[in-house]
Amino acid sequence: MSATLVAAGLSAGFGDVPLFDDLSLVIAPGDVIGLVGVNGAGKSTLLRLLAGQDAPMSGRVSVSPPEATVGHLPQEIERRPDESIVEHLHRRTGVADAQREMDAAAADLESPDADPDRYGTALERWLALGGADLDERIPQVLANLGLHVDPSTAMVALSGGQAARVNLAALLLARFDVLLLDEPTNDLDLDGLDRLEAFVVDAARRGVALVIVSHDREFLSRSVNRVVELDLAQHQVGIFGGGYESYLAEREVKRQHARDAYDEYADKKSSLQERARTQRAWADKGIRAARSKTGKSDNDKVSRGFRIEATEKQAAKARQTDRLIERMTEVAEPRKEWVLQYSIATAPGSSAVVLTARGATARRGDFVLGPVDLHVSAGDRIAVTGPNGSGKTTLLSLLLGDLPPQDGTVSRGASVAIGRVDQARSLLDTAAGAGAGTVLDVFERELPDQPPAEIRTLLAKFGLYADHVRRAGRDLSPGERTRAALALLQARGVNLLVLDEPTNHLDLPAIVQLEQALASYAGTLLLVTHDRRMLQAVHVDRHWEVRDGRVTQR
Repeated sequence: MSATLVAAGLSAGFGDVPLFDDLSLVIAPGDVIGLVGVNGAGKSTLLRLLAGQDAPMSGRVSVSPPEATVGHLPQEIERRPDESIVEHLHRRTGVADAQREMDAAAADLESPDADPDRYGTALERWLALGGADLDERIPQVLANLGLHVDPSTAMVALSGGQAARVNLAALLLARFDVLLLDEPTNDLDLDGLDRLEAFVVDAARRGVALVIVSHDREFLSRSVNRVVELDLAQHQVGIFGGGYESYLAEREVKRQHARDAYDEYADKKSSLQERARTQRAWADKGIRAARSKTGKSDNDKVSRGFRIEATEKQAAKARQTDRLIERMTEVAEPRKEWVLQYSIATAPGSSAVVLTARGATARRGDFVLGPVDLHVSAGDRIAVTGPNGSGKTTLLSLLLGDLPPQDGTVSRGASVAIGRVDQARSLLDTAAGAGAGTVLDVFERELPDQPPAEIRTLLAKFGLYADHVRRAGRDLSPGERTRAALALLQARGVNLLVLDEPTNHLDLPAIVQLEQALASYAGTLLLVTHDRRMLQAVHVDRHWEVRDGRVTQR
């Protein structure tokens, strides 16, 4: 059914830190709203409020009609140890909860006090969510996505690429009336992105209302018809009609107008304040002159009278100018947004040969990569692309020594200083092992020569402050973990930089800063990304295509 979600006067924050206030928004059938803002602005918080999972500090959320279904797909895939692919898809599509309610309603029918309408309502919801044919649809959708695994396979047994495709399958199988999607493009390959874009367009055509958090600029440009911006610096909410490119242009004009209005106000106020100071200075000078003539002749008294009168006029003018300043309509100065000022420190040069693989193969479970014959020279800039599950991350693990070759050889040159931001941001995954401790603990361990004060300053430059560094790494948001990993790279200095999907969870300003940092980085680069605009923006001189465990170069 077609449904409308209405948010009225929503306010949210963390403790004493406000995120947004008095946010009102109508999400109508067919709307595709892109929700943007810097990391920490409250985008995921707003989605949870709209989904009814969290309560706002003030305001309310309602859906019309009341029986409409609202689905929320969070950005991080929760892979429960005891959950199969089928069970995961039942849960993510809302069918599992609907089934439990229907079973409970059926059991309740035997009670004399049973609500006679409960079972019918539960059945209608289960049918509306697609429960009747979900099990029949699952194998076909998985096959269409290239995921040829038994649906009873445990989710924890899947690779990152396979889990991303299951996440996409949950979206394609869902039949919610309103969809709230948090970073649905993360970890998707180019084919997955095409399928997601087609799904969004078709869902909007069918009258589904969508709100999408995404930092994929090309996806936003192709998909959304409205943009809501959470401005953390101003604690304001901007709503922009038109698509993403229209939003960028309108936002720039709006920001320039705000800056011009403040500059005009500040210039006028400064001019009036200077005038008032001059008038008071003249008045003070007249008073001193009049006092110096005390006891002189009558003619001097006449002159002194004139000076006193002139002095009083200047004082009156100063008071009049002060009143003009008080009556001015104050224009707040636009606050500057936090911007990641990022550079990648380059370590002393490595040997001319950085990496070499000769007939190397690697195995992970049933998957075999290779044989691989590759050569990386100092200063090479290489983009690595390929479908999910094709072996890109396995290739990086093989080349960097995390995964020993079963056959052939892999060697690294002398003085190679490796810096890596992997998909899992594993350094800050503090569940166990060497990564245990707070963020500050991890950095002190990794940077033993830097005092804690310098480490805190470094992290602050990446938007990670006192309340962040005292947390365990696993308690940071995905975007915060990525920024921490980038901060470590900046501090260490590297001459071989390996980035595995670095834009996942980064906000749009940080992605632009990262692209600019890569433009000036002088070392060797291996870049794995499906971000189409990053592939256009970052200069590379070679391209590795990984597909079905084979690597081709161009």
